[in-house]
Amino acid sequence: MDSYQHFIGGEWVGGDAFLTVINPSDGAPMARIARGGEAEVDAAVRAGHAALEGAWGRVDAAARGRLLSRLAELIRRDADALARMESEDVGKPMSLARNDVAVCARYFEYYGGAADKVHGETIPFQDGFTVMTLWEPHGVTAHIVPWNYPLQMMGRSVAPALAMGNAVVLKPAEDTPLTALALARLAAEAGFPAGSFNVVTGLGEEAGAALSAHPGISHISFTGSTEVGTLVQTAAAKNTIPVTLELGGKSPQIVFADADSELAASTILRGIVQNAGQTCSAGSRVLIEDSIYERFTADLAGRFKAMRVGSASQDLDLGPVVNAKQKERVEGYIELARRDGLPILAQGELGTNLPSDGFYVRPTLIGDVPPDHRLAQEEIFGPVLVAIRVKDEAEALHVANGTRYGLAAGIWTQDIGRAFRLARKVQSGQVFINNYGAGGGVELPFGGVKGSGHGREKGFEALYGFGTLKTVALRQGA
Repeated sequence: MDSYQHFIGGEWVGGDAFLTVINPSDGAPMARIARGGEAEVDAAVRAGHAALEGAWGRVDAAARGRLLSRLAELIRRDADALARMESEDVGKPMSLARNDVAVCARYFEYYGGAADKVHGETIPFQDGFTVMTLWEPHGVTAHIVPWNYPLQMMGRSVAPALAMGNAVVLKPAEDTPLTALALARLAAEAGFPAGSFNVVTGLGEEAGAALSAHPGISHISFTGSTEVGTLVQTAAAKNTIPVTLELGGKSPQIVFADADSELAASTILRGIVQNAGQTCSAGSRVLIEDSIYERFTADLAGRFKAMRVGSASQDLDLGPVVNAKQKERVEGYIELARRDGLPILAQGELGTNLPSDGFYVRPTLIGDVPPDHRLAQEEIFGPVLVAIRVKDEAEALHVANGTRYGLAAGIWTQDIGRAFRLARKVQSGQVFINNYGAGGGVELPFGGVKGSGHGREKGFEALYGFGTLKTVALRQGA
């Protein structure tokens, strides 16, 4: 079993204490990672500041872009190895892991091209003055990424921070840290100066908490649960630094009677079973106009029954959830539906020859869920879709906005006027009309409202989030 150290200041360090990484497909140990805490975080932050004061701080925007583009090339070069590592670590099918590698490379490519295109402006002012604005990096930025899409989340968070000239300290989830360490190795090969890209592994309550509270950090990017996000934001507030939070979701898919039923059903299915439902923006509530409820749920039920769950290597429709705790959580919600008399309309099937200790959950469709029920209000984070009847547009909007979350929403209708009315009124950071996810384009700003967080990732908006605006006013004389 391989052991991995932290990557700090361009060197592999640490290893007095370790954590075991478990393979979700069979429940067996697959690697050991260094268990970092305050000392390792402090060393990484200091390395970041040293890089900013030294070689990394002297790299201009165009050269930063070339480094990011080079890293994208290396990710693509090692795509097969990275996909296998991500698949085994997270438990996701290989086909999905390969897509995650491609998206990660695309983030570095996109922000490599954007690095020298973040411009300030001149501002008309009083006679005798020239006033301009300049974009500058925050300094050392912290990146706490979740276990569901490690490579994608690292690219989404780290690439724009580096493009703006920040030094990075990355803390991956303890369940899925291996591709973060592989990415650090590739960054060094690409030529990033020592200390510009640091990785500290460990537990969230130890390394993550220390990173959130460190006074040398100038910005925090966190993706995870609303509860932990609140703790991160509280820690950041004590140091008066900005935070980008991408938190949970209970995203609605609203289906009206005039929708393209085939397209809607197939897309809604993918939107909940992808990555075993472990996606913040998963469309986990389907709100169906009453006149088509029976027909549409029957169609969905047939699709759910055809789903097959397998190990990562089997590359079936979905793999296991990430760990035993998550399996218990998801199955607890399914059992809650049974106890409360809610109809289980359909479940997928487990594949053959699955390891008995793997963390497998059957995809499940639950019908006639009241909008205020826990199943319709709480983020399950598994392959569980709840169906809710709505009688008209007004009720659909009320139910869609009736949770603490606001990350994404889907609207399915041929009535474009209705689609845009709802798009404006639904409380959500992203709205998709007659699609869901828009292919996940890196160019599209992404983030939430309400309990789903604040700030935006992806697109040019992410660059601005990782920079600070300085105003310079020059008096030219009388």
